Amino acid sequence: MKVLFKVGHPSHVHFFKNVIWNLESKGHETKITATDKENVLQLLNAYGFKYEIVGRERLGLARKLINMFKVDYKMYKVAKDFKPDILVGESSMTTAQVSKLVKKPSIIFDDTEHAIEHYLLFAPFADVICTPSCYKRKVNPKKHVKYNGYKELAYLHPNQFKPDTAVLDKLNLSKDDKFIIVRFASWNSAHDIADWGFKFKNEQEILDFLSKLENYGTVLMSSEIKLSSKFKKYMLPHLDDLHSLLYYATLYIGEGHTMATESAVLGTPSILVSSWGVFAGNFIDLHKYGLVYSFTDVNHALDKATALLENENLKTEWQKKRKRLLEEKIDVTKFMIDFIENYPESFCEYKKETLNNRKQAKRMINESN
Repeated sequence: MKVLFKVGHPSHVHFFKNVIWNLESKGHETKITATDKENVLQLLNAYGFKYEIVGRERLGLARKLINMFKVDYKMYKVAKDFKPDILVGESSMTTAQVSKLVKKPSIIFDDTEHAIEHYLLFAPFADVICTPSCYKRKVNPKKHVKYNGYKELAYLHPNQFKPDTAVLDKLNLSKDDKFIIVRFASWNSAHDIADWGFKFKNEQEILDFLSKLENYGTVLMSSEIKLSSKFKKYMLPHLDDLHSLLYYATLYIGEGHTMATESAVLGTPSILVSSWGVFAGNFIDLHKYGLVYSFTDVNHALDKATALLENENLKTEWQKKRKRLLEEKIDVTKFMIDFIENYPESFCEYKKETLNNRKQAKRMINESN
């Protein structure tokens, strides 16, 4: 089987990497097309993947729309040459659209309910839309398959990830050191229009925020926005093993939705500052486990951060919460491999399983009444 993948964000590289390696180990042929955005290419290179660039990030809604057609055309040419049996992408309008042009099925994974623009541009063309079971958007039931997990569990489930203490050595840290990771997002994606995070007015406000966190430990910062040399001491170097750092961190606080979820599933207290995060299905679900907090106001978020950092048993408590989550969620990579490798039979099987689970739940409710 030949599978064509599309990656357009750093998280997509992590999401698909184990799937690609596993499919190739089983004798399947894969090909990766990529958008040059943030550190996508850097990550692909770090993992030793070969890929073809089909586009670059563009700012502004009009430019993004024009760019979509250019990316579609480039990926279409790759697909015509590669002749895939199936196309796979995450929230990828290009993957879904090109699949129709080459008359091959597409499987689109999505977990971002508020990204209406992307959804409207991939949903009509996708053959299958796979989402976490906590996903809130209504999807055409003829296309929809749910899995009991989050996309981050495709690469951070214990079956797929083991933390490495070497990352601490690189930063002169130890397991006993308290350190906080802060993330600033660029808010340049099409689905970020009219959304916000920290809303700092100037660099001094950022420095004041960071200095308050420094009272509780070392502060390490990841930023998509350009900042002056005043922030040099906080800036994280590029780390291929950033997830190991998140695992050992005392706390995460930031605007990055993916990194907030990653921290939570790794058992690190996670605080998201975002105008829409409180409504996202995965964050609503993570709240049930007490692993994440979502705020729209930076002051409320800072108050929660300081309260958590004063708890000496913080990491131990969160690892217990993580254990409960892992007992109730699946290894998403295993699901993805099985679904892709056995499609279209897998679609029928998972739809049947979902229906049976729904009937069983109704039966249990009726019996309890």
